[in-house]
Parts: sequence; structure tokens; C-alpha cells
Amino acid sequence: MFASKRLSKELSKIQEHLPPGIGIAQAEDLKEWHMDIKVLDNNPLYKDETYRLKFKFSNNYPIEAPEVTFLKSSDRPIPIHPHIYSNGIICLDLLGSQGWSPVQNVESICMSLQSMLTGNTKNERPPGDEEFVRRNTLSPRNIHFFYDDNTV
Repeated sequence: MFASKRLSKELSKIQEHLPPGIGIAQAEDLKEWHMDIKVLDNNPLYKDETYRLKFKFSNNYPIEAPEVTFLKSSDRPIPIHPHIYSNGIICLDLLGSQGWSPVQNVESICMSLQSMLTGNTKNERPPGDEEFVRRNTLSPRNIHFFYDDNTV
């Protein structure tokens, strides 16, 4: 019940106004939303690209972080970044139980990811990307990343 109230409020707010480079692609229910983000500076790695994020909300949102991944489609690639696996899974402490705070919301997550991409200069995937993608059977919510790279 609390998740529904909170998500209804968030949806109402973001339908009225979102920061530049962030848009709603789909929010037909309170379980899954798709958001589009663009990097607004001149970072050549992401110039003229739009990326789609999938947000999956549990009944414990906002106490529990949403599950957030990048979605690939014909016109929406998965960005290349040292913390983004080629299957769209994002290694970001904000999305894990230790880094999450209920004061965060969909808009702040989109802005954090926009910022993460803006500051990146490395055109590479995380170490072990192919192996991780091939072997991982866990949902992003159940993966326990070790956050030790503050250089990107």
C-alpha cells in the first residue's frame, strides 16, 4: 500500500516536470516503468544517444531500492561503461541495499545515472563482462557487488 501511494505521487510529479534529458517512456502501472535518459554534455561516448531504463518496484518500495537495468532495443543501446554490463545490469551502490535510501526516487536515480555517464571517459565494459553475462542467473536485486572503484 505504501509503495502504491509513493509511486502515484512520484508519477504525478514527473509527469508534470522532469530535468532535461530525462523522459517517461512507459508508466502504465505501479510495478514497472521505462524511462529514457540522454547525456547532455558533449561526451563523445554517448553523443546523440538515448538510453532506456527499466524500473521494477517491489511492494517494499521506497524502503527497498527498485531494480533498475538498461534495456536494449533497435533504437536504444546499452551504454558502454565500466559499471554497466552488456546485459544492462548496473553496478552502482545507490541501487544496492547498502547505498539505497528511501529519500531517493526515480528522478534522482535517473539523474545519478546521467551523471555517471557524463563523467565517464572509458569506452569499456566491467572486467569479466562476458563471463558475468553468461553465468549470472540472479536478478539485479540479488547480486552483491563489491563497490571499490571510485575512479569512474
